[in-house]
Amino acid sequence: MSARTGLIIILAFTIFRIVTLHFDTTDLFVDEAQYWFWSQNLDFGYYSKPPMIAWVLRIFTELAGSSDIYWLRLPGPLFHMATALVLMKMAKRFVGPEIEGWVGATYITLPAVALSSVFFSTDVILLFFIAIALIAYFELTQRRSMGLALLMGVGVGLAFLTKYAVLFLVPGGAIAMLLIPAARISVRDFIIAVVTSAVVAVPNLWWNLQNNNTTVRHTQDIAHWSDLGINIRGGLEFFSAQFGVVGPIVFFAMLWAVWNMIRGRSEPRERILVWLSIPVVLLITLQATVAKAYANWGVTAYVAGIVLAVWVLYRLWPKGLRTSLTINGIACVLFPFATIFSHQLVLPNGKEVMERYLGRADVSRQAADLAAQAGASIIVTDNRDMVADLFHTLRATPYKIYARPPVDLPDSYYEQEFALPADTSGRVLFLTSKPLNCSSETPEMLKSWQPEKGNYKGDTIYVYKVGAACLMQP
Repeated sequence: MSARTGLIIILAFTIFRIVTLHFDTTDLFVDEAQYWFWSQNLDFGYYSKPPMIAWVLRIFTELAGSSDIYWLRLPGPLFHMATALVLMKMAKRFVGPEIEGWVGATYITLPAVALSSVFFSTDVILLFFIAIALIAYFELTQRRSMGLALLMGVGVGLAFLTKYAVLFLVPGGAIAMLLIPAARISVRDFIIAVVTSAVVAVPNLWWNLQNNNTTVRHTQDIAHWSDLGINIRGGLEFFSAQFGVVGPIVFFAMLWAVWNMIRGRSEPRERILVWLSIPVVLLITLQATVAKAYANWGVTAYVAGIVLAVWVLYRLWPKGLRTSLTINGIACVLFPFATIFSHQLVLPNGKEVMERYLGRADVSRQAADLAAQAGASIIVTDNRDMVADLFHTLRATPYKIYARPPVDLPDSYYEQEFALPADTSGRVLFLTSKPLNCSSETPEMLKSWQPEKGNYKGDTIYVYKVGAACLMQP
């Protein structure tokens, strides 16, 4: 495949995603709504993530003059296109022009890329900055350059400001430098890159120190490091899921490269790519075995991993490249239609395929209607999903929205920064998924219902009109 053909495939899929995104019928997922809210309250850090995704969304919404869902998800396909182009350049310089087109086409059709081109996440931006850092690093293995060292440091630093998962690359990279002479860069350039990345990361590190290491603590919480054990099934499930994240043939090719390295049949460049990808998968598999991990936690492996997989397939199984592109390409074409026909796509048991992306905005609109009828200007909830959507769906309304104050440490950004003020008086609307009891009064229940579809299907939702003081109680 020529570079020109690879470029055409990248542009075709990007345009296809941008167009189909316009017809998306899903609601913002809770994380997407939270990222948007962060973008309206810019800072150097947030409860669960570093600040980069908020900064990116703020730029896009300012340029668009709109916070509609389309504009919040548009960065996804655009960032992936940029990453694919960087990977093409990386493959050409580090391996050779013969795989340039294949690398770009393979990346843009990855299942994980298709998914995150529709539902925007931190991984999208993370992969781009890692690609920038790695292309500079590979160049530095060939020659000394202060400019490239600075670029590498900036790439790593910006990746850190996007998601701490960039640190998963460090062990494998360090081992590669120790074991493979071709993986080493000059001491001067290494120091420049490390210092630059640290300087770029300082704002978030400072923010964490000023906020009791909130993001670090949250990362530890979701990793369940305080509840370690042995769960072989969890590790196997994560490892198996990687065949779906990047496609079965691509992941198989990465494992094939490991086997070649073990048998001593790989050259230094191939071994470098192995050390910059496979250790990430193994580390997260271990995490999944002793605690908990989600399928996307290993995405940092697939910047170098895609170049590695394509190179192995190109040399040893060229037909595998075409087969992989066909399988992943068909999946990528079909996936956007699941978001367009999200309400019609139902399994035989009645469960909606896109269930967790539906029904969120409807609950927020019903809460607003009830607040209008009750004459309440403040809406409070103890549900993170609900408060996230309330802020976005009701962004053009006059209602003041708050999270219920936490009993102990805050469990979300909303409890941390937007809890109901202690000096609030009068009666407010309280939206919750569990009955409310209060020692100081009997809450007035305005409505309760069970949504028949969407994310809250099967749950009972309650709306109360109650004195603010009641919500201050444990």
